[in-house]
Amino acid sequence: MPRNDAPDGTAGSERNQRKGRAHDVFPSSRARHLDSRLRWILYRPDRLADRYIKPGDKILDFGCGPGFFTREFAKNTGETGTVIAVDLQEEMLSLLMKNLEPEGLMPRIVTHQCKPDSLGLSPEWDGRIDVAFAIFVVHEVPDASKLFREISSLLVPRGLLFIAEPPFVVSGKEFRSTVEKAMDAGLAKVEDRLYFLNRAALLRKP
Repeated sequence: MPRNDAPDGTAGSERNQRKGRAHDVFPSSRARHLDSRLRWILYRPDRLADRYIKPGDKILDFGCGPGFFTREFAKNTGETGTVIAVDLQEEMLSLLMKNLEPEGLMPRIVTHQCKPDSLGLSPEWDGRIDVAFAIFVVHEVPDASKLFREISSLLVPRGLLFIAEPPFVVSGKEFRSTVEKAMDAGLAKVEDRLYFLNRAALLRKP
């Protein structure tokens, strides 16, 4: 989740929406806020993993940060599965490895530093991902349409994409536009839902 306070007192999310830009990237210097006990109680990443992930799955965790969701995803994939933890910031990936190495989960995780305008996972992972997660991160991406086209190419047939965005950063109109871009990329919406207090949607590749 990004910082939205602007020097002129205008919320950054509002300014960026007017200018058609992505929101600010959440800085790695504040990563401790992303992996706290309170946040775990609120979001229960274990239940999210139980709902969508089974042993042996290959999972994409885009915008993984310090590994808050990655941890539970890796537990559910088991030793035969893989979680590709992707983040723009090298510092976030370093924190993820520092956090999850003592738990013995790193053999199940592949870390990958993406670029601002590309995941950079093709062609190696094309058609191999069972479930992709983009939680509280799509609003930071400069070109969401391109992101969803890349994710669509990575998914297996009938593969799933779970998107969630925070309402205090992303308006309902903006979230609907985000889902429409995912559908334009060839993904079919399965359901809209709330993830705690956050807007969320589940989509499937035909």
